[in-house]
Parts: sequence; C-alpha cells; structure tokens
Amino acid sequence: MGVADQLAQLKAEKAAANLKTGQDFLAENKKRPEVTELPSGLQYEVLVQAEGPMPKATNEVTCHYHGTLINGTIFDSSVQRGRPASFPLNMVIKGWTEGLQLMPQGSKFRFFIPPHLAYGERQVSAEIGPNSTLIFDVELISFR
Repeated sequence: MGVADQLAQLKAEKAAANLKTGQDFLAENKKRPEVTELPSGLQYEVLVQAEGPMPKATNEVTCHYHGTLINGTIFDSSVQRGRPASFPLNMVIKGWTEGLQLMPQGSKFRFFIPPHLAYGERQVSAEIGPNSTLIFDVELISFR
C-alpha cells in the first residue's frame, strides 16, 4: 500500500468516526425538550427570541457567531474577534441558510448542524475534519 493509499484510508477512517460521533451526539441532543429538529436534520435551540422580520436566503445578514465542534473546540468566532460578520445568506453552509431564515432580527439561536448541512466529507481546517458536526451560537443583528 502506497503513501497516498494510506492517507486516503486514514481520511476515510476519520470521516467514519466523525460521522458516528456526530450522529450519536445529535440523537441524544434531540431528546432535550428545548431542542427542535427539522426534517433536514438541522437542530436548533432558541436562546433569545425576538419579534420582527426574518431574512430570506437572498438577503445579506449581519451576525455575531461562535462556532465549536461537539467536543467544545472553538474553530471560529466573530464574538472573539469583536466584530460581527456580514454575508449573503445563500453563500454559506446549508445549515446556516436554513436556520437563519427561522430567526427574527435580534434573536439568538444555537444550531446543531450535521455534516451534510455543513462541510460534508471535506477537511476544511485543522479543527474541522471530514464529516464534522458543528455547533453555532448565532445572533442575527440585521439583514438587508
């Protein structure tokens, strides 16, 4: 077996392990009464419920967010950077596009995003491996 084959096998093993760990986590998480699971597999918890308009996928949103893996490892945080992020809602991972459309402006939700609504089998960074389940606390500041 060559080095490339060994690396491919290691990636496949890591992807399978991440997928199983994430599936187990989500299966337990959805049992909590404060968690809602959508047909897509996206789970969310309302941390702060506001009243008002909700964005559509075609809007540009401005958010504060804090992203972690299910083991608590932080991989990205506009909160830590001290400035919110703005982006077109249809240009981010599917879990964000779906989830933020449920949020009235001023709300804060926690999203539990399975791999097929995040980055799938891609190794995105040192922290985000293939088939990673992601958790995001998101505050929707505004949209246009």
